[in-house]
Amino acid sequence: MRHDRPLRVGKVPADIIDRLLAQAAAPTGAVLGPGPGRDAAVLEVGGAGDRFLVAASDPVTFAADEIGWYAVHVNANDVACMGARPRWFLATVLLPDGARERDAEAVFAQIDRACVELEVGLVGGHTEVTPGLDHMVVAGTMLGVTSHWISAGGAQPGDALLLTKGIAIEGTSILAREAADRVAGRVDDATLRRARDLLVAPGISVVADAETALRAGAVHALHDPTEGGIVGGIRELCQASDVGARIDLDAIPVLRETTTLTDALGLDPLGLIASGALLIAAPETDAPAIQRALESAGIDATRIGNVEPAGFGIRAGTDADLPLPRFDADELTRIF
Repeated sequence: MRHDRPLRVGKVPADIIDRLLAQAAAPTGAVLGPGPGRDAAVLEVGGAGDRFLVAASDPVTFAADEIGWYAVHVNANDVACMGARPRWFLATVLLPDGARERDAEAVFAQIDRACVELEVGLVGGHTEVTPGLDHMVVAGTMLGVTSHWISAGGAQPGDALLLTKGIAIEGTSILAREAADRVAGRVDDATLRRARDLLVAPGISVVADAETALRAGAVHALHDPTEGGIVGGIRELCQASDVGARIDLDAIPVLRETTTLTDALGLDPLGLIASGALLIAAPETDAPAIQRALESAGIDATRIGNVEPAGFGIRAGTDADLPLPRFDADELTRIF
């Protein structure tokens, strides 16, 4: 059977990824291999079953002025969501034809700054000028170690679903940085400044969120919603865990700056790239303590729903009478 449907900008659909991975050879020595909704791979090291290497890889293609900083943080997020501490980073930096030496210097300064913030070491990678590109691309790989790993695939029916901070931190900052001219006269300068600053406050890192939650109680699953927004993140967690979910859309905290910018651009914040928020699936008995610990650490945490059996589906509304919205691509792609 020949597969030849056109692909849209953004993540390749999960059904295609499933098919491609089914054709790949099984990874040797992997405790957890690739799959939709899985933030990283887990490899046993040492042979004693008590030490694991966690490896995550993600590119950054949208962000222009802080692309190196982004690359470190989004990959660190994926490692943290597996219960590991980010330790080592590798960066593949692809510069467009016509790039200057100062462009390479700038991106490496950004990478270094993020590594210092997270106490991560830059240990390798590759840098080149690549024909055919019209902007820089940074693909990162983050490695971490842990004695106990979790994944997005551990959510269980009956779990509470918590969300930290709010949406959509990353998408809002990108819009303010890259699409300010499109909202001129409709969004004031003060709002644009606040939106740009969301990158660092509250920030796109969820490393502290994950570590705080894991210390506070039993956590069955962690997942950071990225491309496809909070809706995409919920679907990925449910697919990885083979569960359903009941979501209260009104409970999802949408940042004020996000609402202002998405209204001006005709976008839906539920489908906007949402790094900076963390989805937590935890038993009902532990969820309140986890929520309190996050709040005590200065990290907002909101209950947005419950995990249900797979047959329930993924539904929204207080009576769970509506299907969760679906986005064919991240809302950011409608701008770029």
